[in-house]
Parts: sequence; C-alpha cells; structure tokens
Amino acid sequence: MKLVSRFQVLKNARRILKNPLPFHHENFEAHGDSFKVQLTTKETVIFTRSPGLIRHILQKSHRKFEKSPLQTVDLAKYIGHGILTSNGEHWRTHRRMVQPAFHKKKLHNLMGVIREAIRFELQRIKPNIEQDIFPLMGDLAFQVVAKSLFSSADIRERMSKLQHITEVNQKMLIKEMRQPYLRWWYGLNGKIDKHLALAKDGQNLLLEIIEERRTSGQEKDDLLDMLLKARYEDGSPMSDKQLIDEVLILFTAGHETTANVLSFTLFLLAKNPEIQEQVFQQVSEVNFEDSTIDLMQGVMQLQLVKQCLEEALRLYPPAYVIDRIAIENDSFEGISLPKDTLILMSVYELHRYAEFWEKPSEFIPSRFNDTHKKDNSDYYYPFGAGPRMCVGNNFAMFEMILAVAEIVRTYKIKTSLEKVEINPLISLKPKSVPLLFEER
Repeated sequence: MKLVSRFQVLKNARRILKNPLPFHHENFEAHGDSFKVQLTTKETVIFTRSPGLIRHILQKSHRKFEKSPLQTVDLAKYIGHGILTSNGEHWRTHRRMVQPAFHKKKLHNLMGVIREAIRFELQRIKPNIEQDIFPLMGDLAFQVVAKSLFSSADIRERMSKLQHITEVNQKMLIKEMRQPYLRWWYGLNGKIDKHLALAKDGQNLLLEIIEERRTSGQEKDDLLDMLLKARYEDGSPMSDKQLIDEVLILFTAGHETTANVLSFTLFLLAKNPEIQEQVFQQVSEVNFEDSTIDLMQGVMQLQLVKQCLEEALRLYPPAYVIDRIAIENDSFEGISLPKDTLILMSVYELHRYAEFWEKPSEFIPSRFNDTHKKDNSDYYYPFGAGPRMCVGNNFAMFEMILAVAEIVRTYKIKTSLEKVEINPLISLKPKSVPLLFEER
C-alpha cells in the first residue's frame, strides 16, 4: 500500500485545512482504493474507498473495530459521551435506551410537531429575491429537533445560543483534527479552554431546560419525556450528565446533517427543473391540509421526493468520512490491519466512484427507485452501516421529505449558481446556496 509522506501532508496543509477532499481524491487516483498517510512521526492512517473493505469494517467484522479517538476523545470533549461518541458496553447500553425514541410509532406521534415547525420556519422565505437558503435550513432543522425534544414554545432564544455554541466549537475541532501538529499551541494559547467553557455553557443551558420539565411535572410525550423515562436494567434513570450528553448528540447530529442535505437537494432541484416539476406533480396529489390524511402515510407516498433526497445524499453525504480503529489484529484481501490502526473510509469517494455508478457526477434520482435501489447497496452509506447505523435516519428522512414537499408545493426554485462549493467540517456542508423562490 502506497505511503503518502508527512512532508506531502505538511506541503498541502493549507488546502487540507480548507478542504481535504481534493487531496484525498488525488491520492486515490494515484495510488488506488487504499493508501496510507503519515500524519505525525508516530501516527499513520489508512484511507480507503474500497467497498469490500468498508463493508468488512462496518458490517462483516464490525466487532474488531470501534469509533476512533477522533470522536470518542476529540469530539466528545465538546459534546459529551453520547451514542455517537462512545464505544463498547457504554454505547450498547445507551443505544438500547435511546432507540425507542425513534421507532416509527413514536415518530408517527411527532409528525404534526415536525410539520408545524417546518411551516413556521419557511415563512422566512422571501419570494422573488435570491437568498442563501443554507442558514434558513439550519434554523429549520434546529427548531425541528428542539420542538421534537422539548415541545416548548419559550426556548427559541436558548436554542439559538446552543446552535451558536455547537457551530463555533465545531470549527475549533476541525482545526485540531486537520492540524494535529498544532494541538500543543491551541492548548498553550487558551483556545481549547475557551471552547470547552462554551461547551459547558451549552450543557448548563440544557440542564436548565431539563430541570424546568421535572419541576413542572408535565408529560409532553416528546423525545425528552422518552429519555427521562428510559431506565437501565437495574431500574435507575440516566444521570443528568448522560441525559445532557444524549440530548447534545441529538442536536448536533440531528440538525446539522438535515440542514446540509436539504440545502443540497433544493440546489439540485433548482438545477433540474424537469425533475422539480415531477416532484411538484407528485406532491400535489397528497393534501396534508386534509385532517383525514395520516401525515406519515402521506409522506410515504412521496417516493420521488425520497429518491431526490437519496440521490443528494449520494452526491453530498453528510458523513463524508467514517472513522474506525482496529481493536485487534485483522486483515482484508492482503491489507494488514494491525491493532490500533486508524482507518478513514471515504464515503464521498465511494458515492462518486465511476466503477460503481453510471454518470456519477449527475443528479439521477431514478437510481433509487425500487428496480435499481438494491443494486446500489454495497456502494451507498449515507447513514453508515451495521450496528452503528444512524439511530435517527428515519426521523431525518421524514423531516426532509416534509420540508421539500412544503417548499416545492408553494414555490418554483431557481438559482444563478453553477456549482455549489462544499465546506467539509464535521459533516459535509455547502458554503452558500443562493436560491430564488417564485410563488406558484
């Protein structure tokens, strides 16, 4: 396996900090589906876009791998040890406790809340004026999570503060991850301490909301109620710290990925008016204003909307790289994976690999119709795979279908942008998405 030297990493440090994906692509094209990168004098990382190796790590031999310190240490110091940032028995226990909050029956009861939050945020669209839709989608997704968790009308200001904290801490974390040779300096100059203090402010804010719920004695049948009622095998509830960690994970993962995918999808529909018109025709056949219509059943009828979102997830996967570390010696088709090896799996590269996808750079939602979808399963990981697949994937998909349906039902979407510029942070974001909305 080809080794990319530390000198090459340092030589490209500025562009890697801005966007590492072109550097990854150049090395995949030059060295094949897997290569090594020397990050520090002691740390070597395997990068791969091999579907076989990715499937081996995430599914077939998943017990030999776990989340790396990139998440369980670096990310966890800002958002706590929830199900996204933990391993082993701690992860298994809390996954079992959180999972019921996302069963379809529970989501069914939340559909009205989700739609109400979406419609409220969409009132901010200004017709006939091109505007960057990405911040609006961020606010929309954040408020959907907030309403689903807390179902309270008086937390908007506190949620805006929490949103700001998560965003600035993420930018700091990206610097630490992409410039590991400067971590000593970030510690020395106080930047890390500053951001840890911000994280503590966010935790205190959530504790305040949780205490208010307990004091009120009210049951709201929201996600917070589910977490408050969750019990360990000995009958004890989660500690306040663990509860806060799980809530922070739901906010961080739940709103950010949704905002990204919605922004990319709306851009792709703006660039493909024929497909947008087909979506409008399908959406027009489902009347969500009819009180006799079951919202979840209505959403499930919008298969073309779902396919558009799935294709956007292929082109712009939020989890563009998945990390794992070997916890015992392993190998795959001649590739040695010794214990403590860090593997970074490029979902972005796999989703655009011409060997597996016809016209990989084009927006073709029909790839995900019933006829073709099963053919893509080995090359498509928008929510991860195996036991650690995203617990909120159904929640996210229902929310996104509703949001796209509400927008396309009301507006024709256009854009002057030729190509959206990506911004790979913890998740794959767009830089900006200027769109124009014409009322139908």
